[in-house]
Order: sequence, then structure tokens, then C-alpha cells
Amino acid sequence: MLIRTLLLWLFGLPVTIFLFIIVMLSLIFDRSGNSVHSIGGLWSRILLFLSGVTVEIRGAENLLKDKPQILAANHQGAFDILAFQAFIPIQFRWVAKKSLFKIPIIGWSMSFAGYVAIDRERAGSAYKSIEAAADKVKSGTSVLIFPEGTRSASGELLPFKRGSFLLAVKSGVPVIPISITGTKNIMKKESILIKPCAINIVVGKPIQTTGVDEKVLMNEVRKAIEGGLK
Repeated sequence: MLIRTLLLWLFGLPVTIFLFIIVMLSLIFDRSGNSVHSIGGLWSRILLFLSGVTVEIRGAENLLKDKPQILAANHQGAFDILAFQAFIPIQFRWVAKKSLFKIPIIGWSMSFAGYVAIDRERAGSAYKSIEAAADKVKSGTSVLIFPEGTRSASGELLPFKRGSFLLAVKSGVPVIPISITGTKNIMKKESILIKPCAINIVVGKPIQTTGVDEKVLMNEVRKAIEGGLK
């Protein structure tokens, strides 16, 4: 555990700085955010390797190729983000809390990639962010959301937030339920220690949103994610 923690912090920081320089250079040639997102995937794979964490993904064939979709996943730990960034094999944009965008290097890269910030402290701003995300999806961009809104310390699904499904109904594209396990004990909140674990990702079948009530959609997505956790 201690060795992996040292490896991550000793080598992870210079890797992060180096790849951020690559991010800045990529903006000269590509303003779409696709290159930044791909570099983020490489960064995530390196950090997972340094941490001794392995990832297995099943059901990737359920992802829609070259079509917008909303990826809805449960949230157990910080390493969910690295695992999805590295192993979801399509371009997508995160819908994330606004405070993350203020983190030096990482937050700046999120802005460059075109990720969507949600201000959860202000209802009006949050609604506008959902509308902005819906417009992004309608224009052909897939997004990834955590319907629980925060990580679950126990690993059990928390209540889902309405905003995620308002986004799905407004955009009218399919929701892909994604279940992830194995991340909650890798690095606990308020700790820097790394415990190597195996992560499993299960990608479920698309769930249609056209003409569906958001509460019905919420229950259907929740049931699909729960099924993938078993």
C-alpha cells in the first residue's frame, strides 16, 4: 500500500505536468476538446498503472458508435473517474461539480476539454447548466453523469438526483447505464494512501428517453445499474 502510494505521488505529479504541456500544445491544432479528452485517458491509464489498479470492462458493445448518448453511472470512489476516463472507448464529456474546475492543471484541462460544470449550491445556475449540457448532447456530444451526485461510502446506491434525468429527457437521447465496483476502498476520502484493487465496469443496454416520464426513466436506470452491481 505504501509503495504504491509513493509511486503514484512521486511519478504521478511529473507525468501530470508533462501531459498538461501536451494538452496546451494540442489546443493549437484541435479546439474541439477531443484531443484533450484522449490525453486525459492516457493520463488516467498511467495513474492506474502506478497505483497497481486493474480494470475489466464488460458490455462495451452496448455503447453507441458515433451517436450522442448519456452515460449514467454509480459513484463509489475517486478512482471511478480514472477508470471511466481510461476505459470508456468513446469520446464523452463529464458533467461535474463546479469546484473541480478550480483545481490547478486538472480543472484547467477539464475546461479545455469542454466538460460541463454544475453549480449545486445555486438552483438557478444548476438548471442553466443542465440546459447547456442538453444543448451539447443535442449537438452530438455524449456526456457522463453520476445520478447520485456524490460518492457512496457504503457502495450501496444513494438516491438519484432529478437533474440527471431532466437532462436525459431534454436531450432525448438514450441513456447507457454503467455499473462500477471495486473503487470505494482504493483511496478513501481525506486519505492519500492507495490500496491496489481490481475494478469492474459493466455497461448496460441503451434505455430510450423519448416520450418517457423522468421518474419512470429514473427507476429504469436505477434498476439497470443495480443489476450490473450484482
